[in-house]
Amino acid sequence: MNFIAMDFETANAQRHSACSIALSFVQDSQIVGKYYSLLQPDTDFHWRNIQVHGIKPEMVKNAPTFSEIWPELAQYFQSQHLVVAHNAPFDNGVLRGCLDYYGLPEAHFQSLCTVRSSRKLFPDFENHRLNTVCQHLGITLDNHHDALEDSVACANILLTQEKLFGTEPLKQFVKKI
Repeated sequence: MNFIAMDFETANAQRHSACSIALSFVQDSQIVGKYYSLLQPDTDFHWRNIQVHGIKPEMVKNAPTFSEIWPELAQYFQSQHLVVAHNAPFDNGVLRGCLDYYGLPEAHFQSLCTVRSSRKLFPDFENHRLNTVCQHLGITLDNHHDALEDSVACANILLTQEKLFGTEPLKQFVKKI
């Protein structure tokens, strides 16, 4: 399998408030690369978001904005690429929100949500949160809500699903964005 696992953390409830992004690159069913950046959102931080991920305004004051890193990342969000996220509607919404906020062109790619695939393939789990699925599958997740750790965990969830069920059952979860 070849795909990119993506995770965002946000400063507040606004979809354009990304304060970190991570990508894990998978080729031939192996994680072959990782990308992580703090981001300076053009908005305030909400205390609840800080409590969840630990990113504070002073930590991103010298970080690039989303629009500054997008030229480097845009190549991965094209129609031939599969982008995977745990709760993809959230992460895809943050990506769309950032693109719209900064006046950047829409991204069109294939998307797979590992929450959806986990619900279908592991119906007996008590819930399908990232940390719960990782615990059941024996996937290490030491620092939940760290975008890089979450993207690696998401990649490993899909790789475990591939190992247990093959690729054919996973195709039903791919959507075009």
